[in-house]
Amino acid sequence: MSAVPYPLLIEQGSTVNFEIRYTDSSGNPVDLTDYEGKMQFKSGYADTNPTIYLTLSSSREPDGTGLNFNGLDGTTPTTSGSIGVYISSCTSSLLTFDMAYYDLEIYSGSNCPFTIRLMQGQVKISKEVTR
Repeated sequence: MSAVPYPLLIEQGSTVNFEIRYTDSSGNPVDLTDYEGKMQFKSGYADTNPTIYLTLSSSREPDGTGLNFNGLDGTTPTTSGSIGVYISSCTSSLLTFDMAYYDLEIYSGSNCPFTIRLMQGQVKISKEVTR
């Protein structure tokens, strides 16, 4: 499976909260039990020293920023294939780049884990006026 190209637009200072569903080729949800994930916003794809603007992981921050393998509300079973992506308004207000690149990977295992890239693309920031 190839990573789905999907452009993101983030409104600086706003809460970002959306859900993706990982399904197999027949449209059935993939069981995400025992999976973890990571999503990064970087200055470039293959830079030797890219600037990392933001990292989201399944180990969420105290404000909830991160990836939730139980969907948006945290109550969806991992067997549903739902991944909630959440960036708090406090975190998005700190993003100052104009455009960056991202991808979302999920993985299972610890030593050279089985990894799947689900999404990739550009992320743009719509700058906040009111503060």
